Amino acid sequence: MSTREPGAPDDSSDALDLTGVPAALRGSILDPGVLGQVVNDLFRALPGGGPSVAGVAFPVAPVSYPITSPPSDVTRLAAPASLPVSAPASLPVSAPASLPVSAPVSWPLRVPFGVPSDTAPDASALPYFLTETRPYAGNTSINTVPGLDPELVPALDVAHRGFDVGSVRRDFPILEERVHGKPLIWLDNAATTQKPHAVLDRLREFYEHENSNIHRAAHTLAARATDAYEGAREKVRRFLGAGSTRELIFVRGTTEGMNLIAKSWGARHLSAGDELILTTLEHHSNIVPWQMLAKERGAKLRVAPVDDDGQILLDDYERLFTSRTKLVSMTHVSNALGTVLPVKAMVEIAHRYGARAIIDGAQSVSHMPVNVADLGCDFYVFSGHKVFGPTGIGVVYGRSDALEETPPWQGGGNMIVDVTFEKTVYAPVPSRFEAGTGNIADAVGLGAALDYLERLGMHNVAAYEHDLLVYATDALRAVPGLRPIGTAKEKASVLSFVLDGYRSDEVGAALDRDGIAVRAGHHCAQPALRRFGLETSVRPSLALYNTRAEVDQLVRSLQQLTSARNRRG
Repeated sequence: MSTREPGAPDDSSDALDLTGVPAALRGSILDPGVLGQVVNDLFRALPGGGPSVAGVAFPVAPVSYPITSPPSDVTRLAAPASLPVSAPASLPVSAPASLPVSAPVSWPLRVPFGVPSDTAPDASALPYFLTETRPYAGNTSINTVPGLDPELVPALDVAHRGFDVGSVRRDFPILEERVHGKPLIWLDNAATTQKPHAVLDRLREFYEHENSNIHRAAHTLAARATDAYEGAREKVRRFLGAGSTRELIFVRGTTEGMNLIAKSWGARHLSAGDELILTTLEHHSNIVPWQMLAKERGAKLRVAPVDDDGQILLDDYERLFTSRTKLVSMTHVSNALGTVLPVKAMVEIAHRYGARAIIDGAQSVSHMPVNVADLGCDFYVFSGHKVFGPTGIGVVYGRSDALEETPPWQGGGNMIVDVTFEKTVYAPVPSRFEAGTGNIADAVGLGAALDYLERLGMHNVAAYEHDLLVYATDALRAVPGLRPIGTAKEKASVLSFVLDGYRSDEVGAALDRDGIAVRAGHHCAQPALRRFGLETSVRPSLALYNTRAEVDQLVRSLQQLTSARNRRG
């Protein structure tokens, strides 16, 4: 450890390098010593990672700022605790006396040491937490990592103690918004998710330092933009578990992705008398393109039923297959009911009958780990704005063999190798599907969103949201006259309901007056709601930044509505 006195210049070779950290962040960056000797030992044990400052990664080096040892009663990082701060003069900080600590989940670990603000925040608002970047394959006890002092980090339960929702919420500036004088409670996540600082900052960085068209110029900004765009494709590949970036096409969103598949693969491979299978739970974007194609080609749509809980009847689904079945398209998670479909089993059945299988992942990628190789699907489609990224960007994953038999669906620049007036030679996949200037900046922003989720760990997100969904499902039972819609055993995020005595839009408007944003309507899933005798429902939907306190406020607001209904008689 360094013996440099506080306030003395830091000329040590192992000082934290702030090169590349946005200037706006430097005023709120705190000394790595803030977590005491515990974090120093953690950093030394890392095989190839290191601390990050507001999302900027740095190489590992022993951090030698003056610190004091953590209190002897800090036996777990998971326990609420404070560690003393000793900030070097070389960092422009205003250090509070102590900082809260919360725990990691798995290995390796990274520590964000700053928040995006121009002034040093109150200690209670600092996002100091350890977060996973990838699962640790070995023993989950940190004590098994070589180089750690067990007396400093004894018996840390990393399997259950990593998701700090308070820290996560501070990453999303819009959650500080007020609506009708009330704090915003955003429960409309199935429609769109809010964006963290990491995404907002990355978009600004792109437009300030990298903005250019891609692939077609020799100048520096074109190289930067191309690297950022193709780097985002690699991040999507990693996030989905795809085998190659050649299997990933950037589109505007799930709707455009489904239309691409229908009008390219479908138009080539479907003929009169062929059959397509959908499910009752589909979003309109996974119904209408296939209806249009079926009408054009003379094909037939068949629909898999669900039971009264909103669960797919697998036996009935399999009975729909015939020798003419060419394609199945299914949602991963129902946007109207929250049902998680058994998509892996459904894909396996489709392949047994020689049919291609498409999964609409718009409602799943932000709530659970997804691995397309494990699912075995031929296509997987999702939207960036559902996964904390920008609007106007999405992805089609296509297995290599499926894409190779798929013709381009739009013509223009960037999707060609050579053009004459006699013929055009198309580019290989994925470029042949990305005609014209794509949504470059928002693809980069999507990459930042996926980086953010990987730092949190999708297993952590799924576990936290599952617990919150169970809590919310139970809490809503306390509202008289509330009827839940969709009670499948396997659910994610969505809590659709109707309330006796009120139209759905009336409930939505009343909740809005309390600052609570929910969706009220048919959710672009009319066949799913009509299966339950409804035209509309109220749909609160959860995400990783929602809390039990917000659920409690939702319940109180609904109870006030029922009280008002009772007073009306």
